[in-house]
Amino acid sequence: MTTAMLITMIACFAISVSIAVSIGLASVVGIVVAEANMLVAVKEIFNSINKFPLAAIPFFILAGNLMEAGGISQRLVEFAKSLVGGVQGGLSATCVLTCMIFAAVSGSSVATTFAIGAILIPALVKHGYPVSYAASLQATSAELGVIIPPSIPMILYGVSAEVSIGELFIAGIGPGILIGGVLMIFTLLYARYYGYGKQDGVGRMPVWRASSHASLALLMPVIILGGIYGGIFTPTEASVVAVFYAWIVGAFIYRQIKLRHLMAVLKKSVISSAVIMFIIANAGLFSFMLTRAGVPDMIGNFLAEHLTSPNMFLLGVNAALFVIGMFIETSASIIVLAPILVPVAMKFGVDPVHFGTIMVVNLAMGMITPPFGVNLYAACAVAKVSLDKIIPKLVPFVLVILGCVMVITYFPSLSLFLRDLVYAR
Repeated sequence: MTTAMLITMIACFAISVSIAVSIGLASVVGIVVAEANMLVAVKEIFNSINKFPLAAIPFFILAGNLMEAGGISQRLVEFAKSLVGGVQGGLSATCVLTCMIFAAVSGSSVATTFAIGAILIPALVKHGYPVSYAASLQATSAELGVIIPPSIPMILYGVSAEVSIGELFIAGIGPGILIGGVLMIFTLLYARYYGYGKQDGVGRMPVWRASSHASLALLMPVIILGGIYGGIFTPTEASVVAVFYAWIVGAFIYRQIKLRHLMAVLKKSVISSAVIMFIIANAGLFSFMLTRAGVPDMIGNFLAEHLTSPNMFLLGVNAALFVIGMFIETSASIIVLAPILVPVAMKFGVDPVHFGTIMVVNLAMGMITPPFGVNLYAACAVAKVSLDKIIPKLVPFVLVILGCVMVITYFPSLSLFLRDLVYAR
């Protein structure tokens, strides 16, 4: 049964069938081969999406789109530029810092790419950066959208592995700051080496003025994350609060969201949400069939037999996740792999929350690596450049993220320090 499912899935990939449909068809083939009742498919697909925490996904996507339409994104860019934009290469560092702030609300890397890239990619090109570099930088920086909480992949991991989503969120802060800080340092050194961004300080607002303009935008992540960690509302409820806050600020204070804009924002959000939920539904069925076939136990026994130490296990998992992330969408990978790998990780003494940050950060690289890097395609669409043109500029960014993954993997306190501090109360 497992062989038939894998052959079907690979064959579908080879003829360019979408990820979700490929996984769904492979699951149906598995049911036929196992001579099981086809109603199993209906039941498991429903069970996969009938989970309250998943309601946060469409709301966080809608919040991100409202931020873009309501002028919140533009004000965050101005604020970030006022802080780091006054030096050579400061505009590229502004891109990273803005994505970090935007990520603290949107939870989606693709939403971050479109919202921030639409502003900063043209600005970077105007200041003399190659368009290929600008697109690569934006795609990589937007990856922070799924690492810094709230994070849609972390919600999926929490649901799949039955781990506290609140603990996952707070564990993502350290890795997110590490990656963002390293990226900013790298971009500043890169700009100095190649002579980019000598005029990046032009048009930069004073910090006090930019802070005043962006005060309501900056208050948004404080309300959302403060509410979650303060026990005022759950991550799912926080997503609804984010939507209402973004709408009220954008429509009634900044007055950039008109009634005629709402339909386009809602349509965009519904399409993005439907795509993710369809993947979740089919991946849930696929995971159920693999579990029924005993694959998790087989993999667990194989890893326990051949990888005899936690360090070797984590190295092997990272290598596998990097390759898998290149070919399978992040959400589907998490839903299928988390139930299989988490029990094995726990046998090796790896904290499931720490393992969750490793999985999310590693698989997030799949968003910036061909052939299925969704951030790359989004950045290319904004920059109006072909994918092959940005690959050479992308390689250094991927190496930087890989280095950060190794630090996150072998220094668990980076992820768990804040978690232990908050949840030890």
